[in-house]
Amino acid sequence: MNYQELAFSDAIKEIQEKKGSRNSYARMEKMSYTDGLTEQEMAFIESQDSFYMASYGENEFPYIQHRGGPQGFVKIIDANTIGIVDFVGNRQYISAGNISKNPKVAIIMVSYPQRARLKIYAEAQILDVEGNNALYEKLKPEDYKFKPEQMMVFKIKAYDWNCPQHITQRYTVAEIKEVFDLQKKHITDLEQQIKDLEALLSKK
Repeated sequence: MNYQELAFSDAIKEIQEKKGSRNSYARMEKMSYTDGLTEQEMAFIESQDSFYMASYGENEFPYIQHRGGPQGFVKIIDANTIGIVDFVGNRQYISAGNISKNPKVAIIMVSYPQRARLKIYAEAQILDVEGNNALYEKLKPEDYKFKPEQMMVFKIKAYDWNCPQHITQRYTVAEIKEVFDLQKKHITDLEQQIKDLEALLSKK
């Protein structure tokens, strides 16, 4: 896999040349080969509760769609493949239709607390749940209410990390609650210590 080699077309290289960034990216292209996902990417992917996917339509426009679920709903199949259960939604099937004609997609996953972005080029395949029971058992999220529509499997062709610049840190309600629960417990413990000390002092 070489993200830069795949991403940088002749037109892009020409602009890089004009803007003065071509030399550094040319060096990067020579050093950016990877053999599939590493443990770092796998851990990041498995921690996500959403991502955005761009597919290319017959109308010659890209279409970007949000995919979400419980944390960990994106499953690692192997070092080159990830997959999800596609939940029933608005039943427009725009991404599905686009992929049926052109399987090439782009995915971006963002962790706002970590200020990290992972960009992925992949070829997508849409599979029925019926007849693929073993894969469905592997991909289905646990302890989450959903109705499966189909499954999406992504064969990764290349990936790259973005810098954290311009990512505003944001936190989910659950993440904020976890911090406040710790703070609340600390306050409760301190209040109890004060009561215990007051009770001890009152006996003297």
